[in-house]
Amino acid sequence: MILMDTEELVSTWRQILCPPSIPGDAASDDEKSWVLFDHGTCVVLPKPDPVEDLGEQAVSLLAEYGPVYVGSPAGAFAVIELEEVPGWCVTCHHDDVLTYVELADVTQGAGDLEVGLCGRSKRHMDGTELTVKHVEDRRPA
Repeated sequence: MILMDTEELVSTWRQILCPPSIPGDAASDDEKSWVLFDHGTCVVLPKPDPVEDLGEQAVSLLAEYGPVYVGSPAGAFAVIELEEVPGWCVTCHHDDVLTYVELADVTQGAGDLEVGLCGRSKRHMDGTELTVKHVEDRRPA
């Protein structure tokens, strides 16, 4: 696995989470705060505590839902092929924990199983190391 440059990864997550608005679409993700971790896992905070540190909120959530325990719900994943950027988003047993897998992370022509296992592995590393790379604070001022 290759670690993407932080700026590139932040840009990628902005494209994934904040695609261009569709006229008349009231449910926009661009108002959601999110926190990016070292290996590409993003914790979306749709209703964050208005005064608590966003990084701490995300670390708390990822510490619980990031580590993988095979045979439990924490081992489950789903793979979403992205339209906004090349690569995939791997989901887990918490709707707001997502991991980005870029093309360089897997072999060419990789299927969902390889992509999902890669994303799950990245989530596990992020869930155990808990290293915040970026905080996107979109709370109202």
